[in-house]
Amino acid sequence: MTERTDLIPLVEALTKAKIYCLGDVMLDTFVYGRVERISPEAPIPVLRVTDEVSMLGGAGNVVRNLSALGAETRFLSLVGDDDAGDTIRDLLAKEPGVTGELKTAPGRRTTIKTRFIAGTQQMLRADREPAQAAADDLQDEIAAEAEAAVRECPVVVLSDYGKGVLADAMLARVIKAATGAGATVIIDPKGTNYARYRGAGILTPNLSELAAATGLSVTTDDEVIAAARSLIGDLDLNAVIVTRSRDGMTIVPKEGAVSHLAAEAQEVFDVSGAGDTVVATLAAALGAGAPLDQAAALANLAAGIVVAKVGTAVAYAGDLIAELHHQDLSEAEAKLLTGEQAADRVAGWRRRGLKVGFTNGCFDLLHPGHVSLLRQARGQCDRLVVGLNSDASVKRLKGEDRPVQNETARATVLASLSGVDAVVLFSDDTPLALIETLTPDVLIKGADYRVDQVVGREAVEAAGGRVFLADLEAGHSTTATIARLAGQG
Repeated sequence: MTERTDLIPLVEALTKAKIYCLGDVMLDTFVYGRVERISPEAPIPVLRVTDEVSMLGGAGNVVRNLSALGAETRFLSLVGDDDAGDTIRDLLAKEPGVTGELKTAPGRRTTIKTRFIAGTQQMLRADREPAQAAADDLQDEIAAEAEAAVRECPVVVLSDYGKGVLADAMLARVIKAATGAGATVIIDPKGTNYARYRGAGILTPNLSELAAATGLSVTTDDEVIAAARSLIGDLDLNAVIVTRSRDGMTIVPKEGAVSHLAAEAQEVFDVSGAGDTVVATLAAALGAGAPLDQAAALANLAAGIVVAKVGTAVAYAGDLIAELHHQDLSEAEAKLLTGEQAADRVAGWRRRGLKVGFTNGCFDLLHPGHVSLLRQARGQCDRLVVGLNSDASVKRLKGEDRPVQNETARATVLASLSGVDAVVLFSDDTPLALIETLTPDVLIKGADYRVDQVVGREAVEAAGGRVFLADLEAGHSTTATIARLAGQG
C-alpha cells in the first residue's frame, strides 16, 4: 500500500519526466454568467454573460496538466486553418516546458467545445467539430514524425478523442515504434473498437467506456476487474486503470495485485477534463521513475483536485504537495499559496461572483496598524489576498538587519487572521507581477500613498477594478518598534 507521504518526493521529481504526447487537440471555451430570469421567448434560462475564457482542450489539456506538473513535454497534433487553430497555437506557446508542433489541415475545422456556466453549474455544451479523419498524406506525415520522436521519450501518451488524428494505421505504427524503443505507452481510449490499441502499455477507460468496449457488466468491483482483465488478455496490455467517478479508481495490472483507490474529491464542481489530468499525472509519475501503484495514487489525487475546480482545470505540483500535507495542515497553513495556486483560487472565487481584494507589505512584527489596514482591506472585498515580501525582498528594501521574523513566521501569522483568505510570497521588490497575474477587483494600500503612486494601479483599473486607500493608525511602525527595543537594550 502506498503511503501518502511517499508521494511527496515523487511530486518533486516530476520535473525529470520527459513525455511525448500525440492526439486530438481542441479549444475549450467557457462562457460564465448569472441566471436571473427566464426568457420570454421560450421556457429557458437567460444567461447574463460576465466572462469568457478559452483554453487548450482534449490532448491539449493533457499537455496543460503536464506543464503544470513541471514535466518536459513534446506535443504533436492537428488543427484547422481558422481562428480557433491560431488561438490554440498561441495558447500552446505560453505553456512552460512544452515543445509543440501543430500541423494545419486546409479546409478542416478546428474542434471547439463551448460550455455555458451559471455560477458553478454547467447549463449547456455546444460542439463544433470535424467529422472526418485527416487526409492520408497528412496522417502518414504525422505518423512518420511520431515514430522518430517516441524513441527519445520514455513515456508516450496517445490522447484519443475520435476527431481524426489517431487513425488506425497511425496508432499501430506509433505503438510499435514506442514499445520497440522500450517506452511506456498510455492511451486515453475512445469508442468501442479497442482492437486498434493492441500492444499498448496502459489503457485508462472510465467505467462506461470499459462496459461499452467489452460488452460486460461493470457494476461490482469483481466485474470491473474481470472486464479489465479481458482487455489485458485480448489486447496484450500491461495494465488497465479504470476511473470510476465517485468510486475512485481501480488499477488492474497484467501481473500482480489489483488495487482500488477511493475518490479524493470532497466537493465536485466540474468533471471537465478530469480524465486528461489522470493521464497526464500518471505519465509524469511513470516518467519520473515511479512504480505503477504510486503513479496511479498520484493521478487519483490530481483528479480529486481538478474536479473541485470550475472549468477544464489543471493540478499544479504545489496543489499535490498541499493536498498530501492536508491532514497535517492547520487552517492557517492551508492559506499559504504559490502564485499559480492563488490564480486558480481567485478564478474560482470570481466564478462564484465574489469580489477579490489585494494588499501587500513586509508585515514584520505585526502591530495594530497592520491589523487595522487588513481589517479595512477585508471590508472592501469578499476575499482578501495578501502579497508578502520574501526575506530577500525585505532585506533589499529595509536593510540587512531585516526582517526580524523570517518569511515562514510572517506568513503563518498573517494567514492565522480570519480576515485574510490567502497569503502569497513574492521575491521582487514590488508585487506588480503578482497583481498583473491576479488582477484583483480592489487594490488596497495605506493612505500614506497617493492613488497614482500605488504599484499595480494601471493593471487593476484597466481590468475594471479600483484602488482603495486605507486610513493609517498613528503611532505604529515596525521600524519604530525595533528602535525602541534597541534603545532598551
